[in-house]
Parts: sequence; C-alpha cells; structure tokens
Amino acid sequence: CHHRIKTNLSQNTGKNKKGFQCVFGVIILYSCRFVNIFLSFSVFSLSILCFWSYLCGYYTYFVHLLQGLHKIRLRACCPCHSYIYMYTPTTPAGDTYKGWVFKWTNYIKGYQRRWFVLSNGLLSYYRTQAEMGHTCRGTINLATATITVDDACNFVISNGGAQTYHLKASCEVERQRWITALELAKAKAANMQAESDDSGDDFSSSSPPAAHGQSGAAQNSEVQSALRTLGSKVEDLTTCNDLISKHGSALQRSLTELDSLRLTGEAGDKIRQVTERATLFRITSNAMINACRDFLALAQAHSKRWQKALQAEREQRVRLEETLEQLAKQHNHLERAFRGAAQANASADSKSELQPTQWKGEASDEDEDDNEFFDAMEENPEFITVPLNEEPLAMSQESPSQELVPLKKRRTRIPDKPNYSLNLWSIMKNCIGKELSKIPMPVNFNEPISMLQRLSEDLEYHELLDKAAKCHSSLEQMCYVAAFSVSSYSTTVHRTGKPFNPLLGETYELDRRRESGYRSLCEQVSHHPPAAAHHVISDRGWTLRQEITVASKFRGKYLSIMPLGTIHAIFGKNNHHYTWKKVTTTVHNIIVGKLWIDQSGEIDIVNHTTGDRCHLKFAPYSYFSRDVARKVTGVVMDKDGKAHYVLSGTWDEKMELSRVMQSSRGGENGTEGKQKTVYQTLKAREVWRRNPLPDGAETMYFFTALALTLNESEDGVAPTDSRRRPDQRLMEDGRWEEANTEKQRLEEKQRSVRREREREAASQDSFSSLVGAHHDSHQAIWFERCEDRITGEHIHIYKGGYWEAKDRGSWEGCPDIF
Repeated sequence: CHHRIKTNLSQNTGKNKKGFQCVFGVIILYSCRFVNIFLSFSVFSLSILCFWSYLCGYYTYFVHLLQGLHKIRLRACCPCHSYIYMYTPTTPAGDTYKGWVFKWTNYIKGYQRRWFVLSNGLLSYYRTQAEMGHTCRGTINLATATITVDDACNFVISNGGAQTYHLKASCEVERQRWITALELAKAKAANMQAESDDSGDDFSSSSPPAAHGQSGAAQNSEVQSALRTLGSKVEDLTTCNDLISKHGSALQRSLTELDSLRLTGEAGDKIRQVTERATLFRITSNAMINACRDFLALAQAHSKRWQKALQAEREQRVRLEETLEQLAKQHNHLERAFRGAAQANASADSKSELQPTQWKGEASDEDEDDNEFFDAMEENPEFITVPLNEEPLAMSQESPSQELVPLKKRRTRIPDKPNYSLNLWSIMKNCIGKELSKIPMPVNFNEPISMLQRLSEDLEYHELLDKAAKCHSSLEQMCYVAAFSVSSYSTTVHRTGKPFNPLLGETYELDRRRESGYRSLCEQVSHHPPAAAHHVISDRGWTLRQEITVASKFRGKYLSIMPLGTIHAIFGKNNHHYTWKKVTTTVHNIIVGKLWIDQSGEIDIVNHTTGDRCHLKFAPYSYFSRDVARKVTGVVMDKDGKAHYVLSGTWDEKMELSRVMQSSRGGENGTEGKQKTVYQTLKAREVWRRNPLPDGAETMYFFTALALTLNESEDGVAPTDSRRRPDQRLMEDGRWEEANTEKQRLEEKQRSVRREREREAASQDSFSSLVGAHHDSHQAIWFERCEDRITGEHIHIYKGGYWEAKDRGSWEGCPDIF
C-alpha cells in the first residue's frame, strides 16, 4: 500500500494535479509510519478523511491502508455515498468460537487435543465434537478468570486456583485468535451473566397475585421493544439491499463502458473508476453480512429468552397440577370423613330417622358443588390431571374412620453393629469333619435383613412410579420408569453385607398402603436354584411384579452377582406394560482390601403397548477413565427409533433428563472409526435424587430410612414372614454367636424337610425315580407358576388370597419353617 501511494503520487505530480491533492497524498504516505495517529482519530475525523480521499482520487489506496492496519471495520450506514468507519478489534464472528486446542492433561499423556467451545462467557471443552450434546469435560467462567501468555503458542487460563487450563495452539496466529476471542468474551461475561440471571428471574420466579398486572405489563413492553429492535434491523437489511443494487448497477455500467472504450489516455481513469465501484460494492456487501449477523444474533438471544419463558410456564403448570391434585384428594377425604361422621351420628340417634336422610341430602348437595367446581376448571384442562371421581377402588372401599387413624410411627434406629473381628480360625475349626454342603456361612458376612426384604427395598423411590402413572405422554412415562430402574441401585453403594438367604416358603410383606398407597408381597418359591417372586400393587394406578434368580461367579479378586429374571411394570390407566432386567453387581476386594460395589451392564426397557424403548448403559468403574464414577446414560426412543429424551447421571446420586430437539451423526474421533450420535437438547431437568442417609447410618449397616423399618416387628403378619426369623433377629440385636447357632439349626431343619418331601414325592409318583431322586415337589403358597404372555417365560405370578387371609387372621396353609 505504501509503494502504490508513492507511485501514484509521482504520477499525479507529473500531471500537474492540484496542490491539495498532492498534500493529501503526502499525508497518507507518511501516515503509514504513524499508525497510532489514525487509531486516535474519532469516527467523525475518519469519515472526513475518507470523503476527502474520495474527492482526491486516493480513496482506493486509503481503503487499502486501513485494511492493512487490521484495526478498522467498514460498515455502511446510509444510502447516500457517505460512510462511517468504526474502530473495533478483529474478533471471531458472533459470540461463539470453536476449535481444536491442545490441553495439558498429565505428565504421562502430556498435551492432548480437545474440542473447545467459547460461548456466553464460558469456555468448555470436550474430547470430541460428538460429546457436545451430552458430556462436557470441564467449564471455566471467564468473568473471574485470568489469561496469561507463556510463549509463542502456549497460554494459561485460571480462575484463582480451582481450575487452571494449560493450553497450546497449533501456531502463533491461532493462539492470537484465541487470546483475542477470550479477552473479548471476558469483557462481556459479566454483562451476559447479569442479563441471563435477570431474564431467568423474570420468568421463573413466582410473583404475588397483586403484582401479576405489573409483571405482565413489563413482559409486554419487553416484547414490544424486541419487536422494534428487530424492525430496525430489518430496515438496515433493506437499506443495505438497496445499496447493493445501486452499486451493482453502477458497476455494471462501468464495466460496459470499459468494454466499449478504446485504449486511449482515458483508460486509466475508467479502470480506476471500475476499481472504486468494485470497492464500494464489496464494502456494502460486508455491511450487509454484518447486518445479517447482528439480526441473527439478536433473534437467537430473544429466542433463548422466550424458550426460558416457555420452560418456566411449563414448570409452573406442573406445580399447579400437583397442587390442584393434592387439594382434590384432601377435599375428597374431608368429604368422606364428613359422610362417615354423619352416618355414625345418625345410627347413634334412635329418636328420629329423618337425620340420615338430611345428612345424605347435604352430602349430595356438596357433590353437586364439587362437580360444578371441576366443570368450571375444565376450561383449562391442562391444569387438571386426576378428576375427583377417579379415586382408586381400594381406597373407596375403606371406611372414613379407618382413614382418620393416625399413621404408625416407624422406627428410625436399630442397634449399632458390633465391632467383632472376623476370626478365620474360629470359622475353620467349626468346619472340621463336616460335609462341604453343611458348612454354614457365619453371620459376620451378613446384614440383618433377608433377600426378600432387600428385594422390597427397591420401592424406596416408589414416587417415581406414582409420577409415571400420572403422565399423559408414554415417552415421558418411560423416563420415570427408567429413573426408577436406576434408583433401585442407590441403596447398594455402601452395602457390602450379604442379606440372609430366605428359607423355602419364607415370605415378607410390606404394607405401606396408608403412607404411600402400595402393598408388597415376596415369597421364596424355589431353593435350587434360589428364586423369589415379588408382587406390588398400588392404589395410584401401577403394578410391579418380578421373579429374580441370582447367579454368582467367584473370579478370585471379585464376586459377580447376576440377577436373572424380568421385571414388569403395568400402568392401569393407559395399559402400558414395561419390562426390563437388572444389571450385574460386582463386589471387589473379596480377599484383600476394603470391599466396594460396582454396577455395570446395559438395560433395555421396552413398552410393549406402544413400542417405545429406553437403552440405559451402566459404565463400569475404571481407574484410567476420565468419566464420572458410577455413570449412567440412556436414550428414550419411540417405536421408529427417533430419540426424544436423553438421560444422564449416576446410579448412586441422581438422574437428569433432557428433551432432544435435534440429532445428527458426528464425532470424527470416535473409537474404531464409529460415528456417534450428537443430540442437541434443552436444559437438563432433574428427575430423581437419592435421599440422604439417616444420622449414624455408618454404625447401622448403612441402612436407608426404609431399610431401618423393614425388620421392625409387626402384628398380624404371616408365621413365615422374615420378621419372625430368629437368627436374623438375634443378629440385629447384636447376639452374633447365638445367631450363628440358630442359623445352623434352621438350615439343617430345611434340609430334613426337603429330604422328607422328596421321599413323599417319590412314593406317590412311580415315575419320580426315573426322573431323579432329587425331585422337589414344593408348591408356592401365594404364587402360581405359569407362562408369561409378554416374555414367554415360566414365572410365578401372585394368585391372590394373602391380604384376605391377613384380614381374617387365618394362616392354616402356612408351613412351620422357623
């Protein structure tokens, strides 16, 4: 640029140009050596110089000079040939900057290539581009961060010690681009965070009823302001479009004249004119692009704000639904209590028979009022989930007087675990001279609950199934079912003790109908192989059943426990039937070290009614993995394989769901060349979180609040209930030596009963001897074996009669197993 100005200046001097043109040329020539003079000019001064250079014929060279400085961005501002030049540093277009940067990991691997994304004042990084939709490896807020440069390619980002990123760019130019983008994002981070917090607070916080009008007016004025701003941007686009058309036409005319011109002395002027026209056209095109970019950025910003508003409205609607449902149930309970009290007073008063009729008439009047109330609310049906008349049949059969009985206070503590050291010699000396099958496992390895009670502990988070029963969408219902399947493992994270093996015919009931609306029954239906049948029915519209057989393999350092069997969840409202299986549980450090438990494998949850599926993956623990420990990920898909929700979390802490807006194939660094699916999702929403353990849980076998009540004594249970098992009760009381003795007695009694049962079966059936001497003719009491119509498996299904027998207090069919 310096050379071209000097050459043209000498030519213009030879042609006796006007003096002020030469002077201006000299100014431009020497201004190349004093860049700071131009940078200190105001926008108005630069505009005057630009217009002056255009009149003198040095406009093109002036533009080259400014572009060579890399400090000026030209932008059209009006249709008449006047332009304003604004001073801004060169930064990446838009508020997002992405690219590959090498990040220091450790002294073994050194620098590793990572995909970094700079957006909204936050710098995040991923292993690959495919992880952008679901897994972020780390994020640092630039508002409080410091950025330092080490050398030509290295730079460091730190937020005060908690997070420090040592980064290295591929070249010095690339490092400078990142530094420029980071500094600009750091300057904007505080304002962006303030705007984000303000918008979130405006839409998510609930205002008092008196302030609804002011809040609506504020939101309306904000929308109007956004519309006016968008309108002005559209006018800018229209203006730029007119400029492009005008300059394009002028350029076309100049080119036509150039084609028809002879090569004379005027050729230089025409060529210069064409060059100026092309420069103007290019500048206007750049202005058009900048205006389009600003328009798009503004539209995206308001789109995010409106999206937050919509999400806040949805959450508020859900809260209103839950509140209205609770009010409806409370109203129903009060109404039935009122009727019961009226009928009791009427039966006690024998003077007149008019009172029952009068009470009945008043109750019917209240029914009419209630119906009128819900009819009025039907104008907004999205705020009503359960009508008042849709009460479960079992609840309606109970009398009001029973509902008003106070709930039983459950225990919150059990005796502390004794600090007994495990003496291997004391165990081995009891095994001398005994058959291998008769060697008992001491209670030192156990916890004071049976396998049936541990199976019932899956209902710790039954409220997930309650929420699933209320869902209108089968896909959202699938998310709650998936969260329930994961939550059953949260109670095992610290539970290294082995539950008692149930005796054949042993049962366990968990009646939480008054507190939580469900009843659970388990029975040990087989001993070789050990199998337990489980059936749960809830008044809130769901049924859960399963038959679990446990297979185990000892692999030296660890023990793998593989539950076999299918879990069924049925929702009566829409007849959705879900099935899934459990993953493998691994107990590590069996021989040496501290015991710890891990869950690994995959779960496929299938809705056999709609065809929806959910694939959950439990990542096994690895010392060299950078993933979060105990990580669980999953995708909810419809019958066509389209993803709708993404689940993520850990099986010992929480699970979150995110709605999928768009999915695409990506991930250039996928393992073995396989492409991974990238999901673009909305903000994650927590669907389940583990309840905190009770105080002093470490001295009570790390039992949860529900587990502490499982072995609590109750009246009226079956004589085969696990609560009545003596060795288990002795262990809970801390009398472990007596528990070991009682455990041996019970196991020997079970063996003798099995041998007697085999002899009876062999004597009654002449073909039993041909089949084998170990034929077991045991029949379950409360379950019957049949073929499942969904899976085709032969399983035990509850045949009924247990709760009726408990109401009668009749247990004639129960064997004496204790």
